[in-house]
Amino acid sequence: MGALPEFDFSHYFTYAEIVDFLQTAVAAYPHLITLETLGTSRQGREIWLATLTHQATGPALEKPAYWIDANTHAGEVTGSAVALYTIHHLLSQYGVDPQATRLLDGYTLYVLPRLAVDGAEQYLTTPDDLRSSPHAYPDPDKKDGLHRQDINGDGLILQMRLRDDCGAWKISDKDPRLMVRRDPDEFGGTYYTLLPEGLIHNFDGYEVRVAPPLAGMDFNRNYPFEWAPEGEQKGAGAYPFSEPETRAEAEFWRTHRNINGFVTYHTYSAVILRPYSTHPDEHFPVEDLETFQLIGEKGTQLTGYECVSVYHKFRYHPKQILHGGMDDYAYDHWGWFGFTTELWDLPTAAGIQKGDYIQWYRRHTEADDLKILQWNDEHLGGGGFVDWQPFEHPQLGPVEIGGWKKKMTWDNAPPQVLPQLCRQHCQFTLAHALMSPKLAIAKAEVHPQGSDLYKVILQLENQGFLPTYTSQKALERQIVRPIEVEVQMPETAALVMGQAKQRVGHLEGRSNKAFVKAFSDAGEVDFRRKLEWVIRAPAGTRLGILARAERAGMVRTELLLT
Repeated sequence: MGALPEFDFSHYFTYAEIVDFLQTAVAAYPHLITLETLGTSRQGREIWLATLTHQATGPALEKPAYWIDANTHAGEVTGSAVALYTIHHLLSQYGVDPQATRLLDGYTLYVLPRLAVDGAEQYLTTPDDLRSSPHAYPDPDKKDGLHRQDINGDGLILQMRLRDDCGAWKISDKDPRLMVRRDPDEFGGTYYTLLPEGLIHNFDGYEVRVAPPLAGMDFNRNYPFEWAPEGEQKGAGAYPFSEPETRAEAEFWRTHRNINGFVTYHTYSAVILRPYSTHPDEHFPVEDLETFQLIGEKGTQLTGYECVSVYHKFRYHPKQILHGGMDDYAYDHWGWFGFTTELWDLPTAAGIQKGDYIQWYRRHTEADDLKILQWNDEHLGGGGFVDWQPFEHPQLGPVEIGGWKKKMTWDNAPPQVLPQLCRQHCQFTLAHALMSPKLAIAKAEVHPQGSDLYKVILQLENQGFLPTYTSQKALERQIVRPIEVEVQMPETAALVMGQAKQRVGHLEGRSNKAFVKAFSDAGEVDFRRKLEWVIRAPAGTRLGILARAERAGMVRTELLLT
């Protein structure tokens, strides 16, 4: 057994580097991490999943679990860095850090570092930008219009500005790099039209329209919850789970019933998002909304990110809602508490208070843009922005090409800020995972009654924050089996009272006591349950008792009848 090298924050990992990192981790810590592939992508790449738990303390499926995934969207590679860092932290800190040790001893973490394996590879190794998958969708053929392309050979796809008396933009008199909006009643100046860098497919010499991308698939619109077809929801796919990547993920969830919570890492906006996308908060069971808010407060405390409802505070358009999201499906179908974390935000890093997470991008002040350019100059040595350079466009004539290196400024965190970002979000993830229900044996006793009769008492308890059924939504869906208890006896023993196998319902945790008055109604002891049996057996007989909670783990004990 070796050791993992220090985590490499210098760049974002390609697919081969992720696989190498995971295999190195297994070689160094085979008792703490295993690997499997969930399936293959459209281009034949394997979709790797890491399972982290201390195998000597029990199998992964016999412990409460937490799900982490990242890079659902091809260009949002910051999420992969946080997921991989979390693996590195847990493995390297096991036996050193009490939190990491407790987690790996008593819980299971499933980590999928990159879902969009094909799209992310194209994003990282070419100038291209794309949403999720490189395949042509929804139409097989390229549409007429301007398609994004690196036309000046600098390895980047930036912006083009061309002089146009009807243009909506002008050069800022405060910084020549910055384009600002022309006033509505303004005439007599030099104005520009802004376009993505690229070429126009089937250009007629007159019309310039930006074409829809050829790769229009969006994995985060492909989940079943209130899924809507392409005409209503762009990127939805032909049907829910139409994509091999999302389908492989869902099949794993179906067969691994111990998950209670999740985080799915995206970029950008520096905000923790919670369900629903399609409904206001009144749609929740009250208890679940309160629990979501409480966990979200912990996230804010550890990361500085506000936790908000997608429906209430993260709509791309005030009159539109998003369909088919992963977080909505995970909560509404499985009853998991979880979040979509939008990592990183350039305006926030520059000290800007945006007010509204979406509307700021549609319209904000020139002063904000100047702050962002200043941050780029001070922290990136100006390297995040390419000055405007003249270029003879083969279709449009003289233009200038320049603008933000968007991939590593707006879309993702510059590598130099990754260490702090990874640490903060790893800590929230681990804290959230430790809120899972945790079945334990409080007492196991034998009381002799004479004449080879013994009373056996077992007291179970839930040591976790969440109940053994996770959420009210899971109860509503009847998706979590009740706790099952089994007494295992030799043939020489017989039950006089009690059942050899029985279901005993669920145990509450501490979450239902989070919103009560401590000075008057602090709650009840609903997190423990006593079970009794009377057994006839010769002295010296050994009994086994097994208790199984689908999401809270499995516990065993052995008793000697004396």
